[in-house]
Amino acid sequence: MFILVNLKAYPCDPIDVATAARDVAEASGARIAVSPQAADVARVADTGVETWAQHVSPNAHGSHTGSTLAEAVADNGAEGTLINHSENRLKLADVDGSVRAAERADLETIVCANNPAQVGAAAALGPDAVAVEPPELIGGDVSVSTADPGIVEDAVAAADAVDPAVDVFCGAGVSTGEDVAAAADLGASGILLASGVAKADDPRAALEDLVSGL
Repeated sequence: MFILVNLKAYPCDPIDVATAARDVAEASGARIAVSPQAADVARVADTGVETWAQHVSPNAHGSHTGSTLAEAVADNGAEGTLINHSENRLKLADVDGSVRAAERADLETIVCANNPAQVGAAAALGPDAVAVEPPELIGGDVSVSTADPGIVEDAVAAADAVDPAVDVFCGAGVSTGEDVAAAADLGASGILLASGVAKADDPRAALEDLVSGL
């Protein structure tokens, strides 16, 4: 199981979270990554934690003010990127463009989707993984693997029908080791979470609880 902690634009200390994630990953052998704001990618990567961008734009070098260039985040230490998060939706053509941009920069990719049908469409674009995250559960206290386990199973089946090489992750409400274990039992290969760690009083303890389910 891959655990990706999205810091969104929360007022947490990205270095504190990154350091905790690095230490828990080393102690447990779990794969844990942190996805900070673009401005913090380099200093988060400097902690030694696996670092992911929250987004890359579908363009290459050129006149693209305000874009997040895949090559730029890679040069600053990112190893992968989220694409099409529910809070940063893209048109399908731009999702494809962002996946291609990430490939140019040798970044791993996770394309986010709302439901199994979107998971199938996203898997057809050839990312490394697709994450199913029902928007109504994002930021809540109930995990998707508990609230709607069928959507995870259906997402796994949808991706497998299109491209068995594409992993399926789940997110939305994941916050405990039990949630991680439930996601794995439903066929997911990883989880996305944000507030469960980024808003925690003790991010290290939250991460240790997450890996206890592995």
